[in-house]
Amino acid sequence: MSGATVAAPPTGRRRRGLLLVASHTLWFWLLLPPSTAIAHGQVRPTAVAAAGLVTFALLYLALVAVPVADLVVPPVLFHLGLLVFAALGVGLAGAYAGGPEGWLILLTYVATAGAVGLVRPVQGFAWVGGSAAAVLTIGLAHRVPVGDIAASALITVLAGAMTLAFTRTARLVAELRRTQQELARTAVEQERLRFARDLHDLLGHTLSLVVVKAEVVRRLAPADPERAAAEARDIERIGRTALAEVREAVTGYRDRSFGRELDGARTALADGGITVTVRQPGRPLPVEADDAFGWVLREGVTNVLRHSHASRCEIEVHADPEESVLTIGDDGVGGRVEPGNGLRGLTERLARAGGELRVTSARGGGLRLTARIPTGPDGSARG
Repeated sequence: MSGATVAAPPTGRRRRGLLLVASHTLWFWLLLPPSTAIAHGQVRPTAVAAAGLVTFALLYLALVAVPVADLVVPPVLFHLGLLVFAALGVGLAGAYAGGPEGWLILLTYVATAGAVGLVRPVQGFAWVGGSAAAVLTIGLAHRVPVGDIAASALITVLAGAMTLAFTRTARLVAELRRTQQELARTAVEQERLRFARDLHDLLGHTLSLVVVKAEVVRRLAPADPERAAAEARDIERIGRTALAEVREAVTGYRDRSFGRELDGARTALADGGITVTVRQPGRPLPVEADDAFGWVLREGVTNVLRHSHASRCEIEVHADPEESVLTIGDDGVGGRVEPGNGLRGLTERLARAGGELRVTSARGGGLRLTARIPTGPDGSARG
């Protein structure tokens, strides 16, 4: 594979790449001896040598521009151009290396072009080694002084190796930038999912509670206006609390303590005409379990209020050195549970803490929601 890309890069990046390609023209000062020899008529046929050298220089810039400026060129076409460029360089050096003009230096350009364009390091090193071998072979065939051959071969190897190192570093930096962008994008997506899940849990519970309270107001309004007014004020309080919680959710500073959720669950179930039994642990919950169980309790109580038609609800919390367990059971209609957004969100939340969520049928009807989070040696939840 070559450095050719399959999609057009940003304009700014391409512009910087073209400027970098233009800077490669500074390397053409090494071609001054062959160019001077052509200008003075010391190379025959002059026209062929001049055309060959100009084509060689243009091909070099074109081949370097493909990976450096991210030009959209099929890999097959790039490889073909690289082979033509190498053949032209070897042909010019082989034809004119017998003179004193330093034509062996052309193979340095062949080495650097391959080092820039070939992605795999093995291919790059092989290409540079082949260019150096061509210098030695052509130089010995034309009886070029050993010192000149050694100098040209050394320049070819050093230039190719430095280009390989620079190109590899540039590609690693580009890969790190792409990885950084991908991680940032993933983090944003995860935060969006977290916020959507939290908002669903917040509003789903609150709106269910408002509906229950509104039904109470509707029933009490004809017979007991004062009690109905009190319940209406409670709806207002719930609405204001929900608004504050949503604002806290937006800023990311919410207090999702289990104790707070338990108090709210008692009130909501009692207002819905459901008898509540709570069994709490003698030891405090780990931090991760306290947070996760708060969400489980909120979702579980919301489901009881919405769907169960239950008259009783039992909430039991157990914590020991091995695990923390929250169980929510009711004596409602039971039935088959469809995993909606709420339960899926709870499952994901518990999984991040190393726990699990199960929904089973309770004895005598109804459903039982069980959340488990293992406890680590230090007393925290094991994630």
